[in-house]
Amino acid sequence: MVSKATLIKNPSGLHLRPAGILCKEALLYKAKISFRVRNVTANAKSVLSVLGACVKCGEEVEFICDGPDEEQALEAMIRLVDNRLGE
Repeated sequence: MVSKATLIKNPSGLHLRPAGILCKEALLYKAKISFRVRNVTANAKSVLSVLGACVKCGEEVEFICDGPDEEQALEAMIRLVDNRLGE
């Protein structure tokens, strides 16, 4: 299991479009991918779970990846968020 934290830089936080982009990327990996924000843990492979976390701009999220390709999955999640999820 590996984990790393980063900040959400999208002005509107993780609304539907960036949540969909995040989930689409997460689904490319076999590892279980989740993230923690405040006291909430969300499944990064579920749009409803991501939206339910209500992540706002400036909040720190910690991605947790566990599985055969965990290192690659973590790197991809952090890179995607750091690049503002295409926005």
